[in-house]
This record gives sequence, structure tokens and C-alpha cells, in this order.
Amino acid sequence: MQGLILRGRFGYILLCLALFVIAACSMQEPGRNFGSSKSTEKRKLPENTTAQQQPPREKEPVRIDYLTALTDIVNPEIYVYKEKRRLYVIQSNVMVRDYPIGLGFNPVGDKECGGDGRTPEGDFFICRKDTGSLSNKVLVLNYPDKKHAEQALFAGILSPPEFREILMANESNASPPRSAKLGGQLCMHAGEAYKDWTQGSIALYNSDMDELFKIASTGTPVHIRP
Repeated sequence: MQGLILRGRFGYILLCLALFVIAACSMQEPGRNFGSSKSTEKRKLPENTTAQQQPPREKEPVRIDYLTALTDIVNPEIYVYKEKRRLYVIQSNVMVRDYPIGLGFNPVGDKECGGDGRTPEGDFFICRKDTGSLSNKVLVLNYPDKKHAEQALFAGILSPPEFREILMANESNASPPRSAKLGGQLCMHAGEAYKDWTQGSIALYNSDMDELFKIASTGTPVHIRP
């Protein structure tokens, strides 16, 4: 009698174990090894992930070709990096020229007012080409631009009529009026490029300015970065 009871209990235990194994197997996800805590399937990224992760054009890899002839530089963009004291001429993602520069005598930070000695930061364009005194060539920038004029208007530095005058000049791609409050007639010109000495303009060595004057034209974009 006792043997029958033991055999019955043993059979009951085996039956419970079998049911547990069957339940565990039914809960296993397809494509996952039993007992593994991580799926072997790779998660699919959203279709637009690649586009979102692409860096802006300014951070794309740039090739270098300083041997590009001046006559082949027909659609350039100019990038100024103040901290590096360098001016780069880039065409179709190829750096075709690299010049050392000098900045305003107080170069750190964006320009806020006339006489602060700062070179402005932002996206500008060449609005005029001049041959100044002593045969110096000058590329005038459209500063103050709309961004700087708006900031000055909201800060109470500019009056509404002064703001409209600057805005109209920028909309017509003309040289903005010289503003004693914001400074004006900032440009790229010849002079000493080994130190910061201007009122906010960008200075290049004479030979480099001669070359840049041939490369750039009215409307050429100029991006000035900190």
C-alpha cells in the first residue's frame, strides 16, 4: 500500500514538471533562444534616421585643392573662423584657398555697437567692391544686417526709422547706411594679418587680398563664425 502511494506521488510530480516545461516553451518568443535575455533580432531604425543624423553642410568632409586656378573659382563661399584667425574659400565642397587674417582689436563675441572692436558673427554677403586709397582693395559686407538691426531695435539702440533704412538696404542688396550706434562699412581689406587691430573688419595680407578680390564678387556669401 505504501509503495502505491509513493508511486502515485512520483507520477504527480512528473506530471507537474511536464506541464511546466510545456508552458515555458509556449511562452518563448519566435527567433529568441530559450533562456536568453536579449533578442537576436536587430531593431529597424526609422526610415528618416539617416537624414536626421546627417551633419550640416559646413561639417561635411571638405577636400582641399589649393592649385585650383583663379579662373576656375566661379561660385565660391567664404568662411571666416575668428578663433582660428583663418579665412577659407570653398567651392563645391572643395577648399580652394586658405588665408590668415586679423580681426577687430576686441575680437571675442559678436559685434553689439560701434567702437566695441568686435568682428560681427553671422551670415553675410559682399554688397560692394571698392578700390580704396593707396590702391587698397575692399570687399564691403552687408553689416549691419537684418539680425543685428532687429537686436538693436528690440534693445532700444535703434529707432524704427533707422531700422527700416537698414532693412531696405539689405532687401535691395545695397550697402547698409553707416550707423554710429552699430558700426558700419565693415569689410575685408588689405593690411597686417598677424594681429587684431581693426575696428571690426577682416584684414588680409596685401597679396592675399589681391587674390581674394579677384575671386569674390558682389553677392558672394560670407559666413563668420566664432
